[in-house]
Amino acid sequence: MRFEEAELDRVRDAVLEAGRIAMRFFGKKHERWEKGPGQIVTEADLAIDRYLHATLRRERAEDGWLSEETVDDRHRLERRRVWVVDPIDGTRSFAEGVPEFAVSVALLVENRPVLGFVYNPAKGELFEAVRGAGARLHGRSLRARGASSLAGARICASRSESRRRNFAALLPQVELVTLGSLAYKLALVAAGRFDAYMSWRRTNDWDIAAALLLLEEAGAVASDASGEPLLLNRPEPVHGGILAAPPALHAELLAATAGAYASMRAGLPALGPSGA
Repeated sequence: MRFEEAELDRVRDAVLEAGRIAMRFFGKKHERWEKGPGQIVTEADLAIDRYLHATLRRERAEDGWLSEETVDDRHRLERRRVWVVDPIDGTRSFAEGVPEFAVSVALLVENRPVLGFVYNPAKGELFEAVRGAGARLHGRSLRARGASSLAGARICASRSESRRRNFAALLPQVELVTLGSLAYKLALVAAGRFDAYMSWRRTNDWDIAAALLLLEEAGAVASDASGEPLLLNRPEPVHGGILAAPPALHAELLAATAGAYASMRAGLPALGPSGA
C-alpha cells in the first residue's frame, strides 16, 4: 500500500507528540494504579491514549480503534482500516523511571499492518515501517541479522517471565538478555541488535501490531509460541506468546522450545522432573 507523504508525516508527528507527552511525566511523580492484578496504568497512559484517539482519527472518523486503554466496542471488526495503539508499552518500566518503554501505533488495512511506529522517547529512537517500503530508524534502513544458530545467539525476553519460566535452563546455549516493553524488544530484533525474541505470555494486538510490520519489513518472521501465525483484529485480540527471529533461526528456536511450551500449556513441568 502506498501512503502520501503528508499522511506519513501526520502520523509520525502524532507519535512524536505522544512521546513528548510521555516525557512530561517520565521520571516525575504522577498518578498510577492497578487496573487488574499486576497491571499498572498511569495518568500518562490515559493522556496519550486520548491524544492519539483524537488525532489519528481526525481525518477519517470512520476508522476503527483498538487500544489497551480504551474499552473495546468491537466496531473495529466492521472497519476496513483500524488503528491499533498501546499508549505506553512497558508501563511498569515507565512508572519506575526505567527508559525501556515505547509508544506503539499501527494502522491495519483489512487486518494486516500497513504502517507501524514504535517510539522510545527516553532514548530518542523512532522505528517506523511502511508495508512494501522497508523499516527504518531515523531514516536508516533496518535489517534483522540473526545468528546462524542458537549457539551464542543473543535472545531478548521479559525479566519476570525469564525468572518464572527459567528460559536460561531451557536454552543454555544462548545469551539471554532481559529488558522492558515488548514492542521495543521486537523493534530491537528488527534492528539487528538482538538475534531473536521469545515469550510464552499472553500477548495482545496492541503489544505487537506495529512491531510485526517492522519485523516483516526487516526480513524477520514472527509466530505465536507454538509456531502458528499471528492474526490481528480478531474478536479476541489475544495470542499465546511470540517468537521472532530471521527465518532460519526462528525455525531452530521453535524446534528447541515447542515441546516445553506444550508441556507448560498442559500443566506439566516444562523442563522435566529435574528442572534441567
